[in-house]
Amino acid sequence: MAFVLEIKNTSQQNYIKNYIISIIREFGINADVVHDSEKMLFAFESKHTKLQECLDSIAKHLPASIFLKGSSSYTIDDEPSTLPKKENEFTLNLGLCPSCQKEMFDVTSKRYYYPFSSCSCCGGNYSFVNAYPYNRSNSSLRFIVACKVCQSEIESVGLKEQHHLNSCHDCGIAVKLTNKSTQRYANDAGSFRTMFEVTAKAIKDNKRVLIKTTMGYRVFYKAKNLNNNSILMMINAGKITDNLSLITEEFNALLSIERPILNVTLKNEELKSLAGANTAYVKYPDDGFCILLGVELQKLGFEFISYEDCDESCDADIKMDYDLEINSQSDMRFFINKDMQFIAEGERVSFPSKNLYVKNILSVSDDFIGIPQDGKIFFDTMEHFDSVNVEKANVIEGLDEKYHSLQSTFIKEEASFMSVIAEHNLFEKKCVGAYFDEVPSFLYYDGKNVLRIVPPKEFNASNILQDISDLRDGSDKLLTNLQTRMPEIYKKLEALQIKESVKLFDAVAILLDLEDESMRGVTKEAMKFIGKGGIQIDTHVKDNRFDYAAFLASIISYQLAGVSTSILSYSIFESFGDYFSEIIGELKDKTKATEIILCGTHFSNQSLFSRMQRNLKMTPPHMNINYPIGRQNVVVGGVYL
Repeated sequence: MAFVLEIKNTSQQNYIKNYIISIIREFGINADVVHDSEKMLFAFESKHTKLQECLDSIAKHLPASIFLKGSSSYTIDDEPSTLPKKENEFTLNLGLCPSCQKEMFDVTSKRYYYPFSSCSCCGGNYSFVNAYPYNRSNSSLRFIVACKVCQSEIESVGLKEQHHLNSCHDCGIAVKLTNKSTQRYANDAGSFRTMFEVTAKAIKDNKRVLIKTTMGYRVFYKAKNLNNNSILMMINAGKITDNLSLITEEFNALLSIERPILNVTLKNEELKSLAGANTAYVKYPDDGFCILLGVELQKLGFEFISYEDCDESCDADIKMDYDLEINSQSDMRFFINKDMQFIAEGERVSFPSKNLYVKNILSVSDDFIGIPQDGKIFFDTMEHFDSVNVEKANVIEGLDEKYHSLQSTFIKEEASFMSVIAEHNLFEKKCVGAYFDEVPSFLYYDGKNVLRIVPPKEFNASNILQDISDLRDGSDKLLTNLQTRMPEIYKKLEALQIKESVKLFDAVAILLDLEDESMRGVTKEAMKFIGKGGIQIDTHVKDNRFDYAAFLASIISYQLAGVSTSILSYSIFESFGDYFSEIIGELKDKTKATEIILCGTHFSNQSLFSRMQRNLKMTPPHMNINYPIGRQNVVVGGVYL
């Protein structure tokens, strides 16, 4: 007889499973482990004297995760006979688990105030990996020899078992703090604590501090200096709900081991004023550097701080650095509403990964490659691999390199669409849907191939004024009125015609006279609207393609009529939601498709996605599960095209 713990889990990554296995191994309990796309099963030796103690330890120490959806237990007849083993062939960049955070603040610990604290199941370890197989010699720590205690931990059962990058004050990494006139070093508990105290006080004194965290370079400064690139880091867990209006899922996600960035509603009026909006991008401290800085800032009365991801050349008054090479990843931005959750964009947690059914094909995108390995596809960055034998290579359009004698190119939106089919195993289904990243594209999968049945029409600003003028009778007067009544906006629109690589929402933001002239600015403005419905923006098609001139002319008309920018911004996304829903519905009827797919980063806009959820409630759309819905997912779909 075996006791089975079943945990619903939508992620294919191993870190939660490995965390539980680490605890099971500590107690020496035999167990069988099964992990599929929907759940993890742990079948324990039911008569073991420490079973209840082990289960209590799992409940106490298991970190929260955005992918965990509940648990249950039952018994089965089969009795496990062996101790489970970790799957530790690669590591990820994650937040710190509860055990490592506790160790970092234990004055008796050899890692007290040590910012590189982590274990085999948490921390910014991927940043230090240079090649495979994953071990210390293939990492930035290859010249740092683990002390006897750290090496013993690597070889013993527990969370640090197989933790190839294990280190502490005795064998660890010195950190240097530099300002314009002085330098100080930290290499033990006392000097590290002093360093973070000094750094926190510098921020209080309005200094900008550049820190090489284990997740990459970040520059920190007071929230009063918020700008369009800023992220709010909520450093006091007990005060989060005082400053932010969160649903339960958002609060849990912020404190999860994935530590995603969320776009959430602000409650604090001071923060609203600083952000210039009702919402902001926020996160909770993830690695040791951010956590230790946050603790010292709390002592000085701070509840939140601002930061930006940057590089080592970023302008700052003080710099905290160390002599190890790192390869940072873009942060996970996570979408949550009351009905749906998905990864909007970013590399962290999604990569590296090893899942899906294998094909003997190499997939290459701008950022990643996918290679067949041990019956699955391994996705990671190019520099971590040497060579691989495959039948052919599928390469994203625009790359000139030759990877294989049999090489085909693929288009990003087709590959993005295919990635959703692969994750949901829809290979035998007929699917229709859309890709939206600046410009809309509609696609169809017939059970074998992905087809762009309404290809994207790239936005071209070079003749936009003339296109609007020629739209219909009286359109020229619309532009005349804009030039007369809003000359600065007209001049900016005119200037777009000689710029390169202008995006549609750059033009939209200019017409709305927003400070942030981008999609981000329009999204931010839309979140200020608190009404129940907007107005209809022209999103009709011309020659079976989206009519950008009509769309922009409609915005100009409302702008001249004095409609508020928040209503206009909200209405733009609401109207896009109706546009996508209508076209997808027509395509679904014509093709007899049974499934709907959405992909592309712009679908992570709350106003747009909520509208589509409402319109498509009878056939809820499929989206990516383990990968972002936008650019980073194309390497996944590239395998199966």
